[in-house]
Amino acid sequence: MSEEHGPKSNIRYGMVIDLDKCTGCMACAVACQEENNQAFYEDETNKNRSVTWLKVFKLDNAKSYPGYEEQFLPRPCQHCDGGHEAPCSSVCPVNATKRSIYTGIVSQIYPRCIGCRYCMVACPYHARYFNWWDPDWPGDLEKELSPLVSTRMRGVVEQCTFCNHRLMQAKNKAIMNGEKEIDPADYVPACLEACPTGAIVFGNLKDPDSDVAKLSKNKRAFRLLSKLPTKPKVYYLSSWKWVRDLADHRR
Repeated sequence: MSEEHGPKSNIRYGMVIDLDKCTGCMACAVACQEENNQAFYEDETNKNRSVTWLKVFKLDNAKSYPGYEEQFLPRPCQHCDGGHEAPCSSVCPVNATKRSIYTGIVSQIYPRCIGCRYCMVACPYHARYFNWWDPDWPGDLEKELSPLVSTRMRGVVEQCTFCNHRLMQAKNKAIMNGEKEIDPADYVPACLEACPTGAIVFGNLKDPDSDVAKLSKNKRAFRLLSKLPTKPKVYYLSSWKWVRDLADHRR
């Protein structure tokens, strides 16, 4: 539900990823997996059945040396904000996936999910994943799971939530301190914390003074498949035109 169909909100959480800074180290993907209790399997070679909320792609300009260029592109859920609902939530028959009218965050209610996978088909960014097996963590790794994030059972779909549980923690802290608004420093996704080059910026896109809002209007900024009316809240920065063209399949 967009703002026109619900309460007015001055918050729209979004992310900007500077591809010129990204080295493809995968620290963001590892941090995401650890923070959100993502299960992994003994054989991860079948990528059609693996679960990777934050997948890092390697792009290149299809030229030979010395004209060869490459850049890495981390792809979380894009948290679409266009239309009445996000593409995934508009097709869900049981309201298992919803976009918050207050924050713009797309989340998944796992106990509601019936595993129909309509949302996976509807997502133009291939950012949703189906659990083909019951989760399993070898050795003592199960003791390292976060109590703040529920594990997902076989037969349900999952996706990046912008570490929504951290937002809940920040809200609880604000309430305990008698504050009406959270401190932006208290709500930071795990991928941002782990990035060694500072390539990821997160915050309120509706706050004109925030770094994320300013960067989203940078001349290097673009969004994936911007020709679609999905209005993703994840922006990218790149100095190379061929990268921006690839993002809209213009090459």
